[in-house]
Amino acid sequence: MSIVFNIIDNTIAHIVIDRPERHNSLDVEHDEALASAWRRYNGDPQLKVAILSGAGGRAFCTGADIGDYLPYRRQLAASDTPTSVISFGGMTGANDISKPTIAAIDGFCVAGGLELALACDIRIATPESRFGLPEVRLGILPGGGGTQRLAKVAGLGVALRMILTGDTFDADFALDHGLVTELVSRDALEPAALAIARQIARNGPLAVAAARRAVLASYGAGLEATLLDESALQRQLLMTRDSHEGIAAFSERRAAAYTGI
Repeated sequence: MSIVFNIIDNTIAHIVIDRPERHNSLDVEHDEALASAWRRYNGDPQLKVAILSGAGGRAFCTGADIGDYLPYRRQLAASDTPTSVISFGGMTGANDISKPTIAAIDGFCVAGGLELALACDIRIATPESRFGLPEVRLGILPGGGGTQRLAKVAGLGVALRMILTGDTFDADFALDHGLVTELVSRDALEPAALAIARQIARNGPLAVAAARRAVLASYGAGLEATLLDESALQRQLLMTRDSHEGIAAFSERRAAAYTGI
């Protein structure tokens, strides 16, 4: 299994996506494995904070493994209940994780990978990191909360620029627009994330839980409903010819010929 779950100081979970050969993308198996890791974190009262990172130095996470995950989602699209939210990696729903989370980002943080990071409470990154939501280039939309959380974090204009162009942006852009709170060198990334985690873990757990809940109550007001809308739109797109063409063009490394059908 390529989702690593380490416990540090008996109170900190360090969850690592360890698929560097696939740029730490998630296929169906590893999507469920990551969800299982978050359930373990949520269910262990000794664990106070979690760090999420990607192995290998080239990518934090590049989202779904296109050849496996998207055909699976398309297969489910016709039968999925329209009242369910698509939760990527078990963490992009409205209330998937009940305790503090830190994303330690190095390398490409794009597509579902950026959506995982946006679902974390705190994000730090290296100067080499790159950020983007390129899904429109495949004829789909960011269906793991990206259309909702990015606008809340970076503002409407930045979100629309990133989502509608599908472009990738550098770490300075991410820092300037609030996608991350600080940039540190690669050697300092894990120690910096661990220092934040230890500081959180030392604080009163009831106070941390209450403060987090209070902040997210405002930030996430109405989030469940808007995530449902996002998921419904994604299901519709997955059934279009354009999404078939976009994904095929991506796999074949050619320009897509969209028809609007």
